[in-house]
Amino acid sequence: MLQRLFILQPQTEDMVKKILIGLLVVLVMIQFIRPARNQSKAASPNDITAVYTLPDDVNQILQRSCNDCHSNYTDYPGYANIQPLGFWLQNHINEGKAELNFSEFGTYEKKKQAHKLEEVAEQVEAGEMPLGNYTAMHKEAKLSKEDAIILVNWAKGLQKQIEAQL
Repeated sequence: MLQRLFILQPQTEDMVKKILIGLLVVLVMIQFIRPARNQSKAASPNDITAVYTLPDDVNQILQRSCNDCHSNYTDYPGYANIQPLGFWLQNHINEGKAELNFSEFGTYEKKKQAHKLEEVAEQVEAGEMPLGNYTAMHKEAKLSKEDAIILVNWAKGLQKQIEAQL
C-alpha cells in the first residue's frame, strides 16, 4: 500500500515501516515520563492574596484566567496526561511562572511588584493575556470587557499604592 501511495521501492518501503514503528515505540515510551506537576499543597505566605487584600471579583478573575500559568496551583486538563502535550504544557507553565508568579509575589522587591502590575495592565489592555492558545482550550478563562477593565483598574491601583511606598 505504501508502495502505491509514495511510489516506493520495496527496500524504501521497509525503511519507512521501520521508521513508523520506531516513532510509535517512542510515542508509547514517552507516555511513562511525567513532568513534575505545578500543584502546591498549601498556600504560600508570599501569595499575592496574603500580601495584599484583593477584591473578590479580582481574585475570581485571577483564579479563572491567570493562576494556571502564573501561580503554584495549576488545574491540569485531561490532555496534560498525553505526551508530548504534557511536556509542552509544563514548559508553558514554567515560562509563565518565570515571568510572573502570583504565589511568590511577596518575594519580589516593591519596585518589581509595581513593574509586574504595570505589565499586567498593559498586556490585559492590549488583549495579549490570557494567551489565545490558552483561551481556545479554556473558554471560561477568556476575559470579558468588564473583567479586563476590573483587572486593569486593580493592577494600576495596586501599582500606584506600591509606588507610593518606594
